Amino acid sequence: MQEIIVNILLITVILTAAGFLMAARKQKNNMTKKQKKMLMRILIASAILLGLQFISSKMLLQLDQYLFPSAGRLVRFLLYFMDYLIIGYDILRKAFLGIRNRRVFDENFLMAVATVGAMILAVSSNGDYFEAIAVMLFYQVGEWFQSYAVGRSRRNISELMDIRPDYANIEQDGSLEQVDPDEVAIGSIIIVQPGEKVPIDGIILEGTSILNTSALTGESLPREARAGDEIISGCINMSGVLKIQTTKEFGESTVSKILDLVENASSKKSRSENFISRFAKIYTPFVCYSALALALLPPLVRIIALGLSGDWGTWIYRALTFLIISCPCALVISIPLSFFAGIGGASQAGVLVKGSNYLETLSKVKTVVFDKTGTLTQGVFEVNGIHHNEMENHKLIEYAALAESASSHPISKSLQRAYGKEPDRSRVSHIQEISGNGVIAKVDGRDVAAGNDKLMRHLHVEYKDCHSTGTIIHMAIDGKYAGHIVISDMLKPNAKEAISALKKSGIDKTVMLTGDAKKVAEQVSASLGIDKVYSELLPADKVAKVEELLAQKTGKSKLAFVGDGINDAPVLTRADIGIAMGAMGSDAAIEAADIVLMDDDPVKISKAIKISRKCLGIVYQNIILALGIKFACLILGAFGEVNMYMAIFADVGVMIIAVLNAIRCLFVKKL
Repeated sequence: MQEIIVNILLITVILTAAGFLMAARKQKNNMTKKQKKMLMRILIASAILLGLQFISSKMLLQLDQYLFPSAGRLVRFLLYFMDYLIIGYDILRKAFLGIRNRRVFDENFLMAVATVGAMILAVSSNGDYFEAIAVMLFYQVGEWFQSYAVGRSRRNISELMDIRPDYANIEQDGSLEQVDPDEVAIGSIIIVQPGEKVPIDGIILEGTSILNTSALTGESLPREARAGDEIISGCINMSGVLKIQTTKEFGESTVSKILDLVENASSKKSRSENFISRFAKIYTPFVCYSALALALLPPLVRIIALGLSGDWGTWIYRALTFLIISCPCALVISIPLSFFAGIGGASQAGVLVKGSNYLETLSKVKTVVFDKTGTLTQGVFEVNGIHHNEMENHKLIEYAALAESASSHPISKSLQRAYGKEPDRSRVSHIQEISGNGVIAKVDGRDVAAGNDKLMRHLHVEYKDCHSTGTIIHMAIDGKYAGHIVISDMLKPNAKEAISALKKSGIDKTVMLTGDAKKVAEQVSASLGIDKVYSELLPADKVAKVEELLAQKTGKSKLAFVGDGINDAPVLTRADIGIAMGAMGSDAAIEAADIVLMDDDPVKISKAIKISRKCLGIVYQNIILALGIKFACLILGAFGEVNMYMAIFADVGVMIIAVLNAIRCLFVKKL
């Protein structure tokens, strides 16, 4: 029965290998030359082994009978040994090099010792060579499958992150010249044609187009772009021709930083990966010495203590089976692959994780702390209302914009946007900025004051309070109160959804830290459903608050901070896990953070947490599966209840299952 099952497996291997090779020739799948060569070896070795099953049992036995006994035995050995070398020569070579380089205890050494030992046992007793070759064959099948699976996952991520531009178009003498993006200086004018990648960050000077940003943000919907808009590298221009003035060098551009993050992510290992590496270094020598003891001690006890025969063949066979079972391939391969796939899945969703250690930490987050401006709000101040005005709205805005025309403050910029024209500075004179209060100036010969209630009191102007939330700009013209303008930061459309999604995903506490006034902070907090808010904080106060919250943690729970500004960099570094806004966030914040949201969408935070938890869940599943089956088979193997076929399942079979399970980390769309 066992022989029939193995023969069916061999036929399956032959058909599968042939199918993969045919698909590779038709370019239906991507395999490396090394993978194709290995697959051909598997196909040839399987066919020879299947043929030997029928030939050796009939024809070679007849050689024993009609010629002389040793002839059939020698021919039989040579045929099987040739097949063994075809499928296993590289394993023997790696084992030899490992011994020579004093790195003995690895899976190659274990497989070489086990299969060579089985071949020697077969020679000594003119027994069955089939088992030793089948073990090596199925091991190589598992190794090939693992290599192919890892290659596929790497290609998926590489295709996802295939955003590196090959060139930039610079217009010279009426024609376009393709140059290396590294050679383009800040302020250069580049042309991006339909179908091309945007090579460097910049501002659109001319043209309108539709941009595909899916590789950067995970967002499938295209975005419109027109003159005056900022554009980031890595997007694909879908329609019109764009003329762009670069604002960064290629090395500092978005695409370059993303590629750097992805390339360096694998260098930062998680605690689980480090544990597995340390475990394998201790575990492998232990099982080798245990197998040696299993081969020597029971026969010696039988001979010396019990006066029985040593039964060396039985115990050496058990020791060899023990070695095959003990290979730690499933753990050593599947755990790093799980984290690699998790990072790839997160990238696909527009979340860049700088290392598997951060993915592991993120899975334990129970408290999420937010900055306000630019994180939960759009960071763009807009005029939201004009109250108690004594003149037409547009006229009051005009006076305010002209009075503030010399300032670069965000409030001044919002007034100028509301005005909608380029301020005529010739109409303004005698500008006096009073720090912390506002501005006094002459506009068209009239005395105009624009500022807060302190400025009104300073000028002895009776003003009217506003009950709206936001920054209030009181206006006085020629010493008389003219009304006030309400300016406020707009909430991000999906900020409330983001807080709700976090609570649904098991986050215990949400906190907001801001330098804004208490009234504004409390209004934002209440509208979003945030648990706790701290307002009127300086950057150093934010660090102190995060440290206070860290001290309040319980158990192994972690704290994440989400921010976007330069002043958030110290807090991002201090938190257990720092999450930065990648599209509009400052370079300092992105550099300090452990995780970057490419489209500034706070909803992605809960998705990132779900991805990390799925990844860690799969890691733990693989650890339990691999160790559980291995230890059970090791114990059974020591008592002779497991043969080499079952041993190879405990090694290769578990590895294949673990690798398939690990690849599930790539699929994150439904999370």
